Amino acid sequence: QVQLSESGGGSVQAGGSLRLSCADSEYTSSMYCMGWFRQAPGKEREGVAAIDSAGSVSYADSVKGRFTISQDNAKNTLYLQMNGAKPEDTGIYYCAAAAFLKLYSGGTYSLRGTAAWGPGTQVTVSS
Repeated sequence: QVQLSESGGGSVQAGGSLRLSCADSEYTSSMYCMGWFRQAPGKEREGVAAIDSAGSVSYADSVKGRFTISQDNAKNTLYLQMNGAKPEDTGIYYCAAAAFLKLYSGGTYSLRGTAAWGPGTQVTVSS
């Protein structure tokens, strides 16, 4: 059974950095696509970044060049390095594992065979 748990959220000023972590179960990253998603108050959940089992990454245009997704298989941990944070990055950030994950440049996504979602971690960026 896949279990995910995010950490590393908090408050940061615009222009600052945060690193989010998602602890996953052993072998999760070798079996599933992994992704980071976020949901701002009153808005739908959107895709932020994704990485497949081969290590190929994709990003929403809104975070490209500022955020980096990575996976440390030895630690069974997925990361999201957030640099140059903007107030519009505020929201609850979730990680997920799925058999199929396609992230589109506008932040929409296709997700099938979802194995698990984490409970989320709050990120607040102040101006």
